[in-house]
Amino acid sequence: MSSYSDRLQSLHRRLRIAQIAIMRQRRSIVVVFEGFDAAGKGGVIRELSYALDPRGCSVHPIGPPTDAEAAFPFLWRFWQRLPAPGQVAVFDRSWYGRLLVEYVEHGLPESQYHESVQAIADFERQLSQAGTQLVKIFLRISEDTQRARLKRRADHPEKRWKLTVSDLDSLQHRAGYDAAIQRMLELPTDVPWQVIETDDKKAGRIAALEVISNALERDLKPRAFSYNPGVEARLHELQ
Repeated sequence: MSSYSDRLQSLHRRLRIAQIAIMRQRRSIVVVFEGFDAAGKGGVIRELSYALDPRGCSVHPIGPPTDAEAAFPFLWRFWQRLPAPGQVAVFDRSWYGRLLVEYVEHGLPESQYHESVQAIADFERQLSQAGTQLVKIFLRISEDTQRARLKRRADHPEKRWKLTVSDLDSLQHRAGYDAAIQRMLELPTDVPWQVIETDDKKAGRIAALEVISNALERDLKPRAFSYNPGVEARLHELQ
């Protein structure tokens, strides 16, 4: 059986090749991560970032909207962060926060919930129609694992900065999140969620990168790339 590091290196190489196809084909890619606090989103995004050329990749950590952003419809700030052709945009949390944190902790009315579901479906459909590939990954951990990881953050001097009041509040709302997440996962959508269990961090990390690699390879079909126009004819000058 291949070691974790061997599998990671293999996935890094696949992702690098896929990124060449993204650049050459001028495709736009959006990778969305949602999941419980301490589920390992940061670790997966870090490994994904290691594999990709930073000139063609941007990572957007999504928190509560600013006052300026809150003055616009809730999807406005995500339109501003969409990738240009040939680029990858990674969202550490996303527009689905409307159906999760705003619904569970801030009392989003049921009528606005349904309006948001329709707005999200239209948004994602427009991305697809514009040629943007969307990959959606949800990282799931058990409540005991989540509690233990948050406790370790508090106990570890180099990790406690990651622990927020919001993290602790979300743990208190775990039952509400479980129900809201299940409801979200069951919504009809053109792009289904890929749910990955991450009680085992390394196994979850590998599984997430595998999902992304498979999705890109299926859509982009990376292959051996030809020279840019005129290059091959000029190579003899280097002899």
